[in-house]
Amino acid sequence: MRPEPNFEYSLKPAMLPALLVLVIMWLSYWADFLFTTDLQRYGLEALSTRGLRGIIWMPWIHAHNDIKHILNNSLPTFLLLTLLFYSYKAVAWRVFLFSWIFTGLGLWFIGGSNGAIHIGMSGVIYALAGFLFTSGVLRKYLPLQALSLFIIFLYGSMIWGIFPTQPRVSWQGHLSGLIVGIILAIVYRKQGPQRPKYQYEIEKELGIEPPDFEGDLQRAVEAEQAALAAQQELEKQMAPEQENQKPVVVVYQYKKND
Repeated sequence: MRPEPNFEYSLKPAMLPALLVLVIMWLSYWADFLFTTDLQRYGLEALSTRGLRGIIWMPWIHAHNDIKHILNNSLPTFLLLTLLFYSYKAVAWRVFLFSWIFTGLGLWFIGGSNGAIHIGMSGVIYALAGFLFTSGVLRKYLPLQALSLFIIFLYGSMIWGIFPTQPRVSWQGHLSGLIVGIILAIVYRKQGPQRPKYQYEIEKELGIEPPDFEGDLQRAVEAEQAALAAQQELEKQMAPEQENQKPVVVVYQYKKND
């Protein structure tokens, strides 16, 4: 299938920023083993002045004693960022940065005051998934709608992550990220790829009235019917005059030759 004009012919340019984010995540994970200071303490602690620094550092820190944590976040991060930079390259960096900052800020407000430290990229993952799904729905553009369905197919089960169903899982971070993603999709709905307009929509915006072929045909039929009715009426009016006229008699006279 020929690529849409709004999209690149290759995924490679979109994969580079996604790969950069992934490299930073793993470098941070590796650095956690090198430094004597436990990086997890730089995570986000809700409603704490000290925890505000976690808004910046939280996405890059993962549990160094549980490699599944960063492994579970790596593939969704790479895939969703690739799709974001491929489909919405005009606003991709802004969406990622705002997802990062505002997800952390929202979590700081709703994370509770139990002293828990929130770490990991999962909140941003929820923001990206929420943005990609909602944008495809709002823009009513077939390729982006297909992307929305793809997100649902892959990560539809993530919706359960916004509920407190599992211990030691930051469901508040997931909820904050999802809300941020939906809000960003609404804010940037007029930017990035848009559904191509049909010719009649462009003409309507320019004030050009399209030709009314059906109306012209209807008017032509009505005019022909009116002319036929007038002719029939005229024939009816002339009929009595023709009946009253006497028939013409032709008389032939023959003369004999002498």
